[in-house]
Amino acid sequence: MSLSLVVLAAGMGSRYGGLKQIDPVGPGGETVLDYAVFDALRAGFTRVVFVIRRDFEALFRTQIGARYAGRAAVDYVFQSLDALPPGFTPPAGREKPWGTGHAVWCARDALDGNFAVINADDFYGADSFAQLARFLGSANGQPAPAAAGPDRRARFAMVGFRLANTLSEHGTVSRGVCSVDGSGALQSIVEQAGIAAEEVGAGRRYPGDTVVSMNCWGFTPALSAGLDAQFREFLAARGAEPKAEFYLPAAVSTMIARGEATVRVLPTESAWFGVTYREDKPRVEAAIAELVRAGRYPARLWA
Repeated sequence: MSLSLVVLAAGMGSRYGGLKQIDPVGPGGETVLDYAVFDALRAGFTRVVFVIRRDFEALFRTQIGARYAGRAAVDYVFQSLDALPPGFTPPAGREKPWGTGHAVWCARDALDGNFAVINADDFYGADSFAQLARFLGSANGQPAPAAAGPDRRARFAMVGFRLANTLSEHGTVSRGVCSVDGSGALQSIVEQAGIAAEEVGAGRRYPGDTVVSMNCWGFTPALSAGLDAQFREFLAARGAEPKAEFYLPAAVSTMIARGEATVRVLPTESAWFGVTYREDKPRVEAAIAELVRAGRYPARLWA
């Protein structure tokens, strides 16, 4: 089965102060995104779909996409403010597209098989992609067959990280805090803003093993109908708001609540690395250098 990796790369990273998707962090000039693609390809993914903005298309193609030529099929989808269902228009004063749910909605026509979704600026670790590939390539990753009986819910997956493995030393973070039942099924995600490192740990506001979503998902084509319906509902209710965003985790939570989907949480002990703040970059560089020294990655990924 052909598996696609959808990379959400349309954001500029306002807190970071630049186009962090192409900022090198590896010993051979690799970006965080390079490590994600490398891990996905060795896990069995064969295609990469980048969701980007047209204004940096040429730069992205030459500095990022060209690296994967001959290694994977590469396609581009454009997220723009006016990419909307028929009958809707952006409100006056709105400057940015509509969020991560909108980004995946923009990619819907480019996807005809099972796929993963990740952020371009997050380091998820090899285990995350190996787990997603196993799920998406198995019967668990298939839409329920027509004769499956009363439970015809779509079957998705999400890699669940330990909150303690996802923090920044240089400021607070926002995380999707997950409720998971005893069988490992996701029940809901609640976005919590302003989480500081000193609030996480035994006896503190958040236990260190709190499961959080870092936007690392496994989906089937069944996502498309639910996402489209919710995006239209969102636009009808909040489309006039200049800063309202349609978030992917919230859309998935709604599909769960409506009985349209189940989401298996794939727990990982992998440490998440991110460049939320520019001051995070040295830590990410050091962490990747250590993984290279340990033989987890070659010194040059694309040599």
